[in-house]
Amino acid sequence: MNGTISRQALRRLPFYLDYLKKKQADGARNISATTVANDLKLNEVQVRKDLASVSVTGGKPKTGYVAAELIRDLESFLGYDNTKEAVIAGAGKLGQALLSYKEFDRYGLNIVAAFDTDESIIDSKRILPAEKMADICSRLKVHIGIICVPPECAQSVCDKMVASGILAIWNFAPVHLSVPTGVIVQYENLAASLAVLSQNLEFEIRDGHIF
Repeated sequence: MNGTISRQALRRLPFYLDYLKKKQADGARNISATTVANDLKLNEVQVRKDLASVSVTGGKPKTGYVAAELIRDLESFLGYDNTKEAVIAGAGKLGQALLSYKEFDRYGLNIVAAFDTDESIIDSKRILPAEKMADICSRLKVHIGIICVPPECAQSVCDKMVASGILAIWNFAPVHLSVPTGVIVQYENLAASLAVLSQNLEFEIRDGHIF
């Protein structure tokens, strides 16, 4: 394990992990980088480099990696074995969908509550008044904030999160956020993703791969 990895490689690691868990469930005890590359339709050299970045024990020439060990190494590298608390700002349809998503537990993320200003959706359990966010973040030492508010509200919410001790922000609002040094922002722009998807579809149609 070399401890350094590119952003592109980091994005591939969860796919490797899901793939390995499925192979293990099917009875596989060992797995080679060649098999991973072929099954996921990736470059073999790229896969070898990615796995070498996270594997503690490394793969063997004939048998490859021990599946259970590689799964453990990937989970450790990705932080899935160390649960992190998070809050959501904005409990509209997107916010509530994220709040109800059960699979986050697998990825080491525990969403403790969502916050909103709309009194009609606030309850006593998981959707709380927006003014309580700072207190919850402080008391529970929450360091991850998820922004699902309209773009015109995003910067204000971001500022409140940072003031509450949030160190990493997952931003679903289509706007750039200004944050102090030391605060991490991950942007999820659905419009940008759709644009890439649509453009790739156009390429496939133009090249005659889709009739």
